[in-house]
Amino acid sequence: MLRPDITPNPTVMYRRVYLKVLAALTAALLAAAPAVPAYAMETADEFFADGNRLFRDDLYWAALLRYGQAAEKGMDTPLLHYNTGVAHYRAGQHDRARASLTRALADPALRDIAHYNLGLNAWARGDTDEALRWLRLAHDEAGDRKLQEFAVVAIARVRAELEQATEYREVVEERRERRDLGNLDLRVRVGYGSDSNVFRSPADPYIDRADPTQPVVTPQVQSGAFVPMSVTARYTLNTYPFEGFYAAYRGAGRYYPDFQNANEYLQEVSFGANYRRHEGERKRRIHSAFTIARHEEIYYDPDDGAARGVDGALVDERMSYFRYGPELAARRSGKHLGFGVEIKGQLWDYDDAGALPEYDHEYFFASLFGQFRFTSTSLLRITADYYSRRFGDRPSFDLDGQQRVGNPAVRYDYVALGLRARQRVTDSMWFGFDIKRTERTDQYVGYYDYTRDSFAAEFHWSPGDRLALEAGGEYRLYDFPNAFAFHDATATPRTQESVVGKVGASFRVWRGLSLVTEGRFHQTVSNDIRIQHERARYFFGVRWEQ
Repeated sequence: MLRPDITPNPTVMYRRVYLKVLAALTAALLAAAPAVPAYAMETADEFFADGNRLFRDDLYWAALLRYGQAAEKGMDTPLLHYNTGVAHYRAGQHDRARASLTRALADPALRDIAHYNLGLNAWARGDTDEALRWLRLAHDEAGDRKLQEFAVVAIARVRAELEQATEYREVVEERRERRDLGNLDLRVRVGYGSDSNVFRSPADPYIDRADPTQPVVTPQVQSGAFVPMSVTARYTLNTYPFEGFYAAYRGAGRYYPDFQNANEYLQEVSFGANYRRHEGERKRRIHSAFTIARHEEIYYDPDDGAARGVDGALVDERMSYFRYGPELAARRSGKHLGFGVEIKGQLWDYDDAGALPEYDHEYFFASLFGQFRFTSTSLLRITADYYSRRFGDRPSFDLDGQQRVGNPAVRYDYVALGLRARQRVTDSMWFGFDIKRTERTDQYVGYYDYTRDSFAAEFHWSPGDRLALEAGGEYRLYDFPNAFAFHDATATPRTQESVVGKVGASFRVWRGLSLVTEGRFHQTVSNDIRIQHERARYFFGVRWEQ
C-alpha cells in the first residue's frame, strides 16, 4: 500500500520543481474561492480550475468529472493528463492513473514528477518490478534534490515490503486485492507441452488380485503432447474505504490432441467480499465468497487409457462433478505475531455413474494458524486443520477389504498439523520448508485409516527485474495400518509413497506479457501396482496479465 508520508503533495512539488510551468495550478489549488456551479462554467479552463479546487478538498471523483469536462471542451495538455492521473491514483483507479500519467511524459517539465508518481501507482497495483523501474528513473534523472529524496524514501519502502518473509501465494493474493476500484484483473496462460505418461500407467506387468477373472495385466505407458491453458478474470468494486465486492471466473485445463480421454477441464465462478485494513504494523483481512465449479474428467482405465465400462455400459463420466458452497477466511497480524482462521463447506455433486456407486459427498474444512516473525525476513507458522468427506452413496469397506452393498456410507475425517518456515536471503531470493502430518480416520471400522507424513521445500529467485525462477519438491509417506494391497485380505498390508518435483521460470517480455516454462515430475511407489507410476511433464508458453 502507498503511504501518505512518501506521497508528496502535487501542488508543493509543482512549486518546488516546476514553478513556472505549474504556477496556474498552484494558485488554483491554494485559492479559497467558493465553488462554481457547473452550469456557470463554459470554458475548459474553468472546468480545469474547478477540478483543481475539488482535488484540494479530497473530492477526487468530482475532480475527475471536472477534468473530463475540460477534456470534452477541447483541453488536451500534459498538465491535464498529469492532474487526471494523480486524481485517478488517489481514487484507487490505478490502471487509469497509469494511462494518464504516461501521457503526461510528453512534457519534459513534468517527466520526472510523472516518473515518481508512476512508481507509486505501480506499487499500489502490486507490480514491484515496474514500481522500482519508475522510481529509479525519478531518482536518476531528476534535477531536483527534493524529488530525489522522495524517490529514495519510496524505493526504501518498496524494498522493505519485499523483505517481509511472506508465503508466495499470499503475496500474489495480496497484490491482486490491491487492484483498481472497479477494475478488471485478467490473466491468461497458454502453452505447448509433453507428457511422458498420459494415463498414469504402471510400467511393468502385474497380477491384479482384485480381479481373478483376468489375473495378468500388461499396462501400456503412452506419451504425447498437450496444451495447458488457464484464464482468470476478477472484477472488483470498492464501495467502502476498506471493503471491496468482487466477481471472479477461473478456467483451467489440459487438452491432449491424440488422447481425448486424458482431457481435463475446470471452470469456477465465485463472488464475495474482501476487507483489508492496515494501521501501522497491524494488518486485518477478511475474505468471504460463494463458489460454484464444474470439473470434467473421463473415468479411464490407467492400464490402457480406455473409458471404463460396467456390464457393457460406459461409466466414463463418473469423475465429473459440480461443487458449490461458501467459504470464509480471516487473519490478523502485527510486527511479530499473526493468526488466522479459515472455514469452508461444499457439496460435491458427481454425474450419474449408472451401475456404480456415485462419489457425491459433503466436504467441510476448518483451519487455524499462528505465526511468529523472528525478524523482517524470517517467520515460523503452525497450522492445524480439520476436514471431513461424507459420502452419500458409496459403501464403506469391511476389514477384509470388501466394499459390500448395505454397509454404511463412507465417511473420512482428517486431522492435520503443519509447520512452515520461510527465510528471505536477499530482496530477490527466499526459500522455505514445510512439514505436515495428516491422520485420516475411516469412521466405519477403520479399514482405510492412514497416517501421511509430508516434507516439502521451495525456492524462489528473481535475478533481475524481468526474470523469475522457482523450484520445489514434496515427499509423502503413507502408513495404512489396516488396508491391504488390491483390497485382498490374503495380500500384504498396503504401502504407498510419492515424490513430486517442480522447476519453473518466467521472463517478462513487455509489460504484462511473459514467457513461461515449467517442468514437473511425479512418482508413486506402492505394492498395489495399479496406482504405481512415473510421470514427467513440461511445457513452454506465454502469460498475459492486465
